[in-house]
Amino acid sequence: MKASIDIGTNTALLLVADRQDGKLRILEEQQRVPRLGEGVDESKNISASAVQRVSKAIEEYQAVIKDEYPAVKELRVVATSAVRDANNREEVLQQIKKRTGIHIKVLSGFEEAQYTFSGAQSVLNDFSTNQKVVIDIGGGSTEVASGQNNVRDRYSYNMGCVRFTERFLKDDPPTGQQISECRKAIRDMLETYEFNFADESVLIGVAGTVTSLAYIDQGLKIFNSEKLNGYEISLKKLQRYISEFKEWPVDKLVDTYPVVMKGRGDIFLAGLLILESFMQHYSFDRLITSTGGIRHGILLDS
Repeated sequence: MKASIDIGTNTALLLVADRQDGKLRILEEQQRVPRLGEGVDESKNISASAVQRVSKAIEEYQAVIKDEYPAVKELRVVATSAVRDANNREEVLQQIKKRTGIHIKVLSGFEEAQYTFSGAQSVLNDFSTNQKVVIDIGGGSTEVASGQNNVRDRYSYNMGCVRFTERFLKDDPPTGQQISECRKAIRDMLETYEFNFADESVLIGVAGTVTSLAYIDQGLKIFNSEKLNGYEISLKKLQRYISEFKEWPVDKLVDTYPVVMKGRGDIFLAGLLILESFMQHYSFDRLITSTGGIRHGILLDS
């Protein structure tokens, strides 16, 4: 029995699982939204209040493991874009370690893409004969990895839903001009690295933007991974939601979909815009939802 914590720019995610014959039997998943990367895009530093929020989340997870899963012998904790980009990252890591006793490994963008690729597939029914493209829209960065059973190509784009919300979508709801500027920045970012995906590749989407959209589209009342995994979303449907949600203030999103929009409502549109531009750029007309991710990949790798 092992556990992992993925500390992202917006969320901190816990996974407790048994590894059996190279597969994970999931025992517990939890989410907190400490938004460690708040303001990092502009200031290049993680704030003291953000460090306190993420330390508290880690302590809560440590209590869950101690009280409910004492058989856990290994806890792996990783951090991604926000810590990667921060000028004060070493100070932040030391502060968190002093408070929690936890050593955090900071993943490179390439490592992040690798773990996402294996983690995304781990919760889906096997379709190993297909070429796969996995997109992970995070708060600070967006990772894309492609291959069949193993990663053939991968890249980390320095754009994410927290970063681009803070940079472009400053009004609530954002203006048409702000949305246009955000879309152009996304297109420009995608052109910094061009993939050559195999024909008939299957697009798999992970992380909060995709799973929240799948939740909303199914009209779910509780977050149910079994109903989310494998759920298909078309580009046309995504574009209909963008047309609707770009007019909504954050409070309306949170009040309407509190389970998935609390802590995410203000950055959701930016995530949808990144997803739309990626699907258009590479002519994907649909994607498959996965609740897997980095936290699954690092346990499969351990």
